[in-house]
Amino acid sequence: MNCDWVKENVVLYIYDELADEAKYTFEHHTQHCLACRQELESVLAFKESMAALPVHDVSPNFLASNRMKLQEALEGTEQPRRLGRFFFDLAGWMQQIKLAPALTVALLMIGFAGGALTTYRMTIVKPVVPVGNIPASEASIAGIESVVPTDANHVLIKYDTLHSQTAEGTTDDPRIQALLLLATQNLRNSGVRLDSIDLLKSQAQDNRVRDALIASLRYDKNPGVRLQALDALKSYIRDDVRVRDAVLDALLHDDNSGVRSKAIGLLDQVRADSSVHEALRALARDDKDKFIRTQSRRYLENTPELD
Repeated sequence: MNCDWVKENVVLYIYDELADEAKYTFEHHTQHCLACRQELESVLAFKESMAALPVHDVSPNFLASNRMKLQEALEGTEQPRRLGRFFFDLAGWMQQIKLAPALTVALLMIGFAGGALTTYRMTIVKPVVPVGNIPASEASIAGIESVVPTDANHVLIKYDTLHSQTAEGTTDDPRIQALLLLATQNLRNSGVRLDSIDLLKSQAQDNRVRDALIASLRYDKNPGVRLQALDALKSYIRDDVRVRDAVLDALLHDDNSGVRSKAIGLLDQVRADSSVHEALRALARDDKDKFIRTQSRRYLENTPELD
């Protein structure tokens, strides 16, 4: 029996992850090897001290949002063909490294922290819009089931907690508005996102609502939702540089020709802006879309040359 093997597997042993045969071999060795037994006792003591630390509860709403983001990311990610070979090589590499028990535990903790950080970073692929004004009793909302306009300024919203619930009110009701903002992040149902944006556009003077519309324009995977967000933001292109930048970004980088055509039409009113003007010059010269090239040239012809 090799002492190095025992040291490499001590963490697996204390978490009961060793196969029965390996576990028997491990225990037999530590009974007769004082150095390995001391290493085992040291790691066990470290585990117990870590277990004594307080565990902080995570917001249910934060968890629900992360789960939806993670589900979308996993569905949209193409698995590399050589992934299995990578993990096989990684496992072989780990077997060759001679790790002290304390360092092994430290590496596991770093790995756990890295996983938590990755989950957090995934939440900012599309910024999470604040949804304040929701009562504490509804803090565990998992998602918006449906958004149904009932008349000109009235809406019926069905949402999920442990089971489906409904809320009814006008679109200027802070609680209804908060639910509509949450509905813009519903990854399972693009129809819910479309309905919520359509209702929120009348409230786009609110910065939180405008942030949600900008986020939908930049990050939503459904082109229909992006078009709806463009329509809701059109009145703010001239006065809000954030809106102007988001529309310009859609013109330059969106993969849907309909979204790009809508964006260039909205930018006509600010074509003299320096950043828009420069983008139009580049598009008029190099863009692959004939309509975008033609419109860019037409706007430039009707715009005084900038100094």
